[in-house]
Amino acid sequence: MAILAFQQPDKVIMIQSDEFKGVFEFRPLEPGFGITIGNALRRILLSSLEGFAITSVRIEGVDHEFSSIKGVMQDVTEMILNLKQIRFRRLVESETFEKVHVVLGESDVFKAGDINKFLTNFQVLNPELEICRMEHNVKMKIDLTIQKGRGYISAEDNKDINAPLGTIAMDSIHSPVKNVKYTIENYRVEQKTDYERLVFEIITDGSLHPKDALKEAARVLIHHFMLFSDEKITVKLDKEPITSPDELDENATHIRQLLVTKLTDMDLSVRALNCLKAAELVTLGQLVSYSNKNDLLKFRNFGKKSLTELDNMVKAKGLEFGMKLEKYKLDKFELPEPPNPDEESEKTEKTEKTEKATKSGKPEKAEKVEKASKPEKAEKAEKPEKASKSEKPEKAYKPEKATKPEKSSKSNKS
Repeated sequence: MAILAFQQPDKVIMIQSDEFKGVFEFRPLEPGFGITIGNALRRILLSSLEGFAITSVRIEGVDHEFSSIKGVMQDVTEMILNLKQIRFRRLVESETFEKVHVVLGESDVFKAGDINKFLTNFQVLNPELEICRMEHNVKMKIDLTIQKGRGYISAEDNKDINAPLGTIAMDSIHSPVKNVKYTIENYRVEQKTDYERLVFEIITDGSLHPKDALKEAARVLIHHFMLFSDEKITVKLDKEPITSPDELDENATHIRQLLVTKLTDMDLSVRALNCLKAAELVTLGQLVSYSNKNDLLKFRNFGKKSLTELDNMVKAKGLEFGMKLEKYKLDKFELPEPPNPDEESEKTEKTEKTEKATKSGKPEKAEKVEKASKPEKAEKAEKPEKASKSEKPEKAYKPEKATKPEKSSKSNKS
C-alpha cells in the first residue's frame, strides 16, 4: 500500500555544540511527532548510554562504610557519596576496567584530581571535586575500581564475591548525559502552519560529545524498531495446529454430545455392560474422566477383557482416558462425579470377607441358634398353656353342669 506524502526533515541541524553542551534542531515534523520522537530520545539519552564510574572502594583500616577515619573531617559514607560524582574519560579505546591504588599524605584536601597521578587508562574530568578534608599528617591508602557500565547500577549488582576483605561496593552512575531538554515549536511549510519543530538541548559530563550521544541514542532506537519490519516479524506456532473458532465450536459440540451419551447406547457386550452397571458408571464422560484406565480393574467383577473392549471403544470415538472435561462446561446433571475405585475395591473386599466368614461359620452359628431356640420354644409352648388355664372361656362351659333337666325327664318317664 502506497503511503501518502509524509512530511519529514531531511537532516538534523546542530545549532550549538561543544564538549559539554549541544543544541540540535529537527524540522519539519508532522503534528504529534515532536513529542513522540523527543520523549523517546530523551529517555534513551538519560538511561541507556554507556560510561565509566567507580564501582567499589577499599580504604586501609576501614571495615565498613559507617566507619570514620581519625584526622579526616568527613566520614566514610560522605566520602563514598563524593566518589560517586567523579567522571572519567577513557584514554585507551580497548580498556574497560582499571584498579587504582591511591596513596595520600601531607595534604589538607583530597581532590578528584589527585587520582589522575595514579591512572593509566582513564582521565578525571572534574579534578576540582573535593572528596574529603583532613589533617596534614594523615596518610591514607585507597584502592578504587573503575568499570564500564550503562545507566545506573546498584551496589548489590556491583558486589564482587572474590573482592578482598574490607571492599565496599558502591552505587554507580555510568550515564555520560547529565540533562536533556526538548521543546516543540510551531513550524510553517508553505501555507500550513501546524507542523512542528523539535529542539534538543543535551548536556554531558565531557566524556562523550553531545553529537555522539544523540547518534548513540538514535542507534539504540533504530535497532529496536528494526525488529518491527516485515522481514523480522515471525509467527510463533504452538504444538497444536491453529484452528478457526467455527471449527473449535463444532468439535467441542460433537465431543460434548459424546460425553453425555449413555453407555447403554454403545455397542458393548453384556459382560462389559454388567461391569459398568456394577461400577455405577452411566455416561461416557464418567468413563473417560479416569486418568488411569487400570483404575477400572478395582471395581468388582471388572476384568481385563472388559477393559480392553472399553479402551477400543473410547479410541474409536476419538476420546481418551484422562481428558480434561472442564472446557466443555458440562453440568453436574449431565456429568455426575464418577465413583471412586478405591472405595469400591474396599467395599468388595469387605463383602468377600463377610461371605467367606459366613461360609466357614455356618454350622457353629446353627448349633448356637438351635441351642438358643429350644428354651424359646419351650417358653412359647408354656405360655399358651398358662394362657389357656387362665382364660375364662372354660367357665363358659358351665352348661354341662346345667343339664339337670335330663334327670327331671327321667323322673317324669318313671
